[in-house]
Amino acid sequence: MSEILEQPHRPGQTHYVSEIDETGLGAVDAVADDSAPSSVWGEAWKYLRKRVLFWVAAAIILFAVIMAAFPQLFTRIDPNFCELSNSYAPPSAGHPFGYDRQGCDIFSRTVYGARASVIVGILTTAVVVLIGAVFGTLAGFFGGILDSILSRITDIIFAVPFLLAAIVVMQMFRENRTIFTVVIVLAVFGWPQIARITRGAVMQTKNEEFITASRALGESRLRIILRHIIPNATAPMIVYATVALGTFIVSEATLSFLGVGLPSDVVSWGGDISRAQTALRQAPQVLFYPAGALAMTVLSFIMMGDVVRDALDPKARKK
Repeated sequence: MSEILEQPHRPGQTHYVSEIDETGLGAVDAVADDSAPSSVWGEAWKYLRKRVLFWVAAAIILFAVIMAAFPQLFTRIDPNFCELSNSYAPPSAGHPFGYDRQGCDIFSRTVYGARASVIVGILTTAVVVLIGAVFGTLAGFFGGILDSILSRITDIIFAVPFLLAAIVVMQMFRENRTIFTVVIVLAVFGWPQIARITRGAVMQTKNEEFITASRALGESRLRIILRHIIPNATAPMIVYATVALGTFIVSEATLSFLGVGLPSDVVSWGGDISRAQTALRQAPQVLFYPAGALAMTVLSFIMMGDVVRDALDPKARKK
């Protein structure tokens, strides 16, 4: 309620003054202490679930993984079954993408082609993260001579052109090429970047106060690395691994396109793109569908990497 002052400020005017509400500083500064403490991953999830880009990328990635793991859910046609009488035939019932030059069903080959590409991408990323994390963690945590040796090894491998080196080495396995051969070759030349990222994150983390406190409490170096260093240095590794997975899928497709990747009896997007280049004018759909599937899959991993980076690094978030 308002009070009307007995003495107006001017003749004919009334001055209204509200009642004073005394609020102590304790009530103003009070913070609810019954809420659960938030973590970096908790805050990242709160940010991610509000981003449309995250859900779009996650949906495409999930679809690609399901298609690679269970291609029978999408088609019952054998991708290697071909009839020359169907060469470049238009789409028909049960064959929505038509046929390629050999009379193979394009839809079936596009679905089954996801298996080789996704497997190569996932396995290569896993091996690269493992090697890079070990090298980066040891170099960043111990420093000194060990850091110099591991850093020079990393620089030597990093200086070698990634794709060119993979092409040269794959020439040695022309008679015995498998998915695991491609994974090993790509991983051997693909780990230096994540090693350098991990080294920088570890060097920054090891100077934090909680690491100093752990040392003062007598914790061993191995315990500090496993319990404190690695969990606090995984954010940049996850961001790079998400983007790198798409890069390795493209690398496998490039090797298969050049004829030095997966063997011809393995259905892959890169191999189908290579075989479709001669029919680009008369039958562009032969190239469009495997290339479109490859582009959408890689784009989804790139989008996921961008949004995860923004979630884990608040400074990088776009205003």
